[in-house]
Amino acid sequence: MFTRRTLLTGAAAMAVASVGRAALAAAPEPAYPGGPNTEVPKAPSTGRPFNPVVTLNGWSAPWRMNNGWKEFHLVAEPVVREMAPGMKANLWGYNGQSPGPTIEAVEGDKVRFFVTNKLPEHTTIHWHGILLPSGMDGVGGLTQPQIPVGKTYVYEFELTKSGTFMYHPHADEMVQMAMGMMGLFIVHPRDANQHRVDRDFAFLINAYDIEPGSYTPKIATMTEFNLWGWNSRVFPGIDPLVIAKGDRVRIRMGNLTMTNHPIHLHGYDFEVTGTDGGWVKESARWPEVTTDIPVGAMRAIEFTANAPGDWAFHCHKSHHTMGPMGHSVPTMIGVDHRGLARRMVTLVPDFMTMGERGMADMGGMEMPLPENTLPMMTGTGPFGPIEMGGMFTVAKVRDGLRRGDFADPGWYDHPKGTVAYELKA
Repeated sequence: MFTRRTLLTGAAAMAVASVGRAALAAAPEPAYPGGPNTEVPKAPSTGRPFNPVVTLNGWSAPWRMNNGWKEFHLVAEPVVREMAPGMKANLWGYNGQSPGPTIEAVEGDKVRFFVTNKLPEHTTIHWHGILLPSGMDGVGGLTQPQIPVGKTYVYEFELTKSGTFMYHPHADEMVQMAMGMMGLFIVHPRDANQHRVDRDFAFLINAYDIEPGSYTPKIATMTEFNLWGWNSRVFPGIDPLVIAKGDRVRIRMGNLTMTNHPIHLHGYDFEVTGTDGGWVKESARWPEVTTDIPVGAMRAIEFTANAPGDWAFHCHKSHHTMGPMGHSVPTMIGVDHRGLARRMVTLVPDFMTMGERGMADMGGMEMPLPENTLPMMTGTGPFGPIEMGGMFTVAKVRDGLRRGDFADPGWYDHPKGTVAYELKA
């Protein structure tokens, strides 16, 4: 019999420290735009030019120029994140979201970060993969004091190389990373035409253990996670990758979970063109259809979108494309439940047998669920249930899209004779 784990009752309250006006007087105000990207974000009018990335279900941080320094403001704070329609989570993040806003800058920029701590405990920020002075590296107790509650610390350094990087705490990180504190850090080449692509997508891989019916992650989990996401979203809440036929496409991915993720793209082969160590030389690139992303690593892949269609894009660990479920579920395939089911429904009208013929016959969508709980398999396509969740989205390659158009074009209209069909006797 299927058993969900014990539900948590209610959401945990999180204290938010107040920050004095004087501490913020020198810092730019954070901005909290909402909703997914539907067009290429505009580059700021000052500073070196660059070709902006599109962060799935996210946005890039605003900044200002001040005497040659590019200044950003990050506020570490409790946030509420809608992981998919029907479920929200109490997380920790930056500037109102988990992951925090994507940092975009240019090789050679001098950058200054005002980091304000509105968490209920101290924190730091480590700039993962960035080459900088030791005292700016963000390891609490080793290279700097922890940032106390209610205080603002300043990080300053020059960006010496371009590439795909990230930021996250090195302070009580078992808790803070488990609660969603992370963000992308993209450093563009000084020459905007170097490594240029038409569409440049980015996301971070994350994992949470949130009991069915509850709102707050369990922070001591080491292996038994039940929600696998990209940018703290799960399918069908993850933005599609909308691509014009003929585009050169880059997808940047970072892994801050506790396991590796073999990320697989249907319909294409691609090249691995970058890591968090920098760009891969053309002579050293290799073709793949799946690239394994180790823990604490970044990968950038590139391909030319020459095949229109709706192409699945997902982690190839099968449990990572499912929603929340128990971890001690016995295998019941081949067991006749009919007698038990007849007796059970007299006591529990909503009782549903599960697993005697596999999982597809109930689809994870029809059984009653606790409030704020996603089904195990969800999402509907043009031919019925997609039966995927978690780390899954769709690369939608279309003829005739404008260069800056990222709006969802709907499902692909397959040309006649190109869809698998039933063999009639």
